[in-house]
Amino acid sequence: MAQRADPRGKRNLRWLWTQDWFFALALAFFVGVVVWFGRAILDFFEPSAQTLTTPTLVGQTLSDALRTADLVKLRGVVIARQPSDQYPKDLVIRQDPPAGMQVREGRQISLVVSSGVLIFPMPDLRYETMREVSLDLSHYNLTLGKLRQVDSDDVPANHVVSQDPAPLSSVRIGTSVNVAFSKGGAAKLRLPNFVGLSVDEVRDIARRQRIHLGQIVWTPFGRWGQPRGSVVRQRPYAGALIDPIDTVSLQVSAGPREAGYLIRQVHATATVPDTPNAGTKAQAVRIEIRDETGTWMVYNAFAQPKQRLDFNLTVVGTAELEMYVNNELLNSTRLGVEPTLQEKQILGPPPPSHPAPPKPLAPKPLTTF
Repeated sequence: MAQRADPRGKRNLRWLWTQDWFFALALAFFVGVVVWFGRAILDFFEPSAQTLTTPTLVGQTLSDALRTADLVKLRGVVIARQPSDQYPKDLVIRQDPPAGMQVREGRQISLVVSSGVLIFPMPDLRYETMREVSLDLSHYNLTLGKLRQVDSDDVPANHVVSQDPAPLSSVRIGTSVNVAFSKGGAAKLRLPNFVGLSVDEVRDIARRQRIHLGQIVWTPFGRWGQPRGSVVRQRPYAGALIDPIDTVSLQVSAGPREAGYLIRQVHATATVPDTPNAGTKAQAVRIEIRDETGTWMVYNAFAQPKQRLDFNLTVVGTAELEMYVNNELLNSTRLGVEPTLQEKQILGPPPPSHPAPPKPLAPKPLTTF
């Protein structure tokens, strides 16, 4: 059954069409949409009269670049500073948008400014493996150059023997580093007998046979000890097979006039200086102790300015701490002084190795009656 149309709805629609204001409003809306769409198309294909061409700011100093951007009604903003070998300090390296682009008035121009050439000490790669070398070069943004293998009795196989540039020389980012690796040398060394020789004779033998001496401990054995400088013990023992990089420790007599040394346990603190030229660069720091046992290393590595280094030390006799920064002696601190040697000490005869047997008793005389 067909539905009947509502005569009331037709009358309402006929009334709307008879109203002039409704038609005018609809026409204005249609014209506005057409104008907006046409303007959008025009702006897309042809820039407006207020667009500007970005100037060339790369190569200008930062102050000149900001002034130039301001003159053409653009806004220059520094977003980063980077080291550069090509551009001196405070010159613009890059800009975004690049030169020649059409932009609107007041647009931001992002600038990357050079912080200058970054020069730093070359890290020490000696005795490192290939993996350690790769990590160090990546950390300092250096590149690996030529590799070669050489014979060496002092450095284990597949460890760095030498490098170019040398350690602590001045380098910059991207420097190519040539590395020489060890093929290995003699497999083992047979250790000679050093007991009874003087410490100077042992040093000569060790130099000729390429034996590395480690700690030399001067020990007082009292008035009946060995002559001063005589080797009393060695470690490893005589005849032992050692690797070329192993060290040999010696115990040496301090002499019959030495009654003993003062042994001190010291807490030492050193602060890496913050020099005006250092900035945030790591400094090569070396700290050495000089006492009656010889000279030995406490710290030998890079450290940041104002970094504090703490050590618990055991020193023997007269001791001195020396701090070097970039191979220059910064300061020297006395940790203790040994009492003066008693030159007029009277040395008595040594005790007998075996006590004398008691004298037999004399026989009693016979008594007669």
